Amino acid sequence: MINYKSEGEIEIMRQGGAKLKKVISALDALLKPGVTTLEIDTYALTLIKNEGGESSFNKVSGYDFSTCLPVNEQIVHTRPSNRVLKDGDVFTLDIGMYYKGYHTDFAKTVVIGNKKDDKVKKFLEVGKLALEKSISQAKYGNRLGDISKVIETEIYKNGYFIIKELTGHGIGKDLHEEPYVFGYLEKPVEKTLLIKSGLTIAIEVIYAMGTEKMKHEPGDDWSIITDDSSLSGCFEHTIAVTNSNTLILT
Repeated sequence: MINYKSEGEIEIMRQGGAKLKKVISALDALLKPGVTTLEIDTYALTLIKNEGGESSFNKVSGYDFSTCLPVNEQIVHTRPSNRVLKDGDVFTLDIGMYYKGYHTDFAKTVVIGNKKDDKVKKFLEVGKLALEKSISQAKYGNRLGDISKVIETEIYKNGYFIIKELTGHGIGKDLHEEPYVFGYLEKPVEKTLLIKSGLTIAIEVIYAMGTEKMKHEPGDDWSIITDDSSLSGCFEHTIAVTNSNTLILT
């Protein structure tokens, strides 16, 4: 069942998203060579608490951190650790915040340091653009398939691969709610969910440079990596749809 939100609920999520944006902005200064992913996570929790919120992620059963911090071939759900970030690492900041009973969720992938690689730069630009274009389709009267189709088109036309087993999702009182928001068209657009006012979803572009196949990192129950060790990226925003417009909450 989809939990459509009232104007009041969306307003709370908007406030929480604004606070999460402040957290992300403060974290950006820490994303540099020589820092461990655990240091980033520790600071993230401090910032979240300072904004009057709680971590979304550590409410997930068995997960004890406030962020997921994949590097290079790691796709999602990578736990913070003593791993030291290096110049040129492709790093994903995935973070959620729980504020006044509602979650917001966000992710972006960046290059650490000053190492320049045009191939990597293009890879990340494509993912970011795919998210922007997909959000433009997340509007009253469209269908979820319109979102999925844009992601699929942008990623595939540039020669990259969608990780089909990982999807966006509804969000609100729970971090993961219905519906799934696929990064590809799993059925014709007209057979996908009609977007109505009150829909709150986290749209995610999860893709890789060399394969759509994924696997768990050896010896790790959480971290998922690309099957061929190629680079991966993730871009995510939480959005809310009303009759008149679409709000990017994060």
